[in-house]
Amino acid sequence: MARWVALLRGVNVNGITIRNADLAALFRELGYADVRTVLASGNVDFTAPGGASAVQAAVEQGLRDRFGYDAWIVLVPHDRLAAVVDGFPFESASDRHDYVVFGSDDAALDELVADIDTDDTVERVDRGDGVVYWSCPKGSSTDTVFAKRAAAARFKRTTTTRNVNTLRKLL
Repeated sequence: MARWVALLRGVNVNGITIRNADLAALFRELGYADVRTVLASGNVDFTAPGGASAVQAAVEQGLRDRFGYDAWIVLVPHDRLAAVVDGFPFESASDRHDYVVFGSDDAALDELVADIDTDDTVERVDRGDGVVYWSCPKGSSTDTVFAKRAAAARFKRTTTTRNVNTLRKLL
């Protein structure tokens, strides 16, 4: 059995409310073990048999069936998560938020950073392996150049963003 982290997109915002207890119950009903939810933003650490595509499809269908929304997740091998966190390329500061944008489609991540004109004194963006690293001032995570691009509908099904502090809690 492989250990995974499922990062759900768009839960507990915009009217899609899923309690952690209900989320964990769904994963157990899907036959997964060692289920642990982290925070209320749709983060599940678990073990499951089968390959990534089968697990992702089962989780997405389970979410759709149980909670009645157009569910999309990014599935990350747990052992890869530490490398992603360790690879954060920017210096952390108390006045900034550090984020990682995960993608299930490398082409979408490439498009996300292609020809983007950001001001490095405001926000920093760097393409990593299967992710995009992003750092911005606290209070500006919805109104920077990169934030607006990342919020575009074309990225909804393939990307999700997590604060580095949340990722550390998943390790």
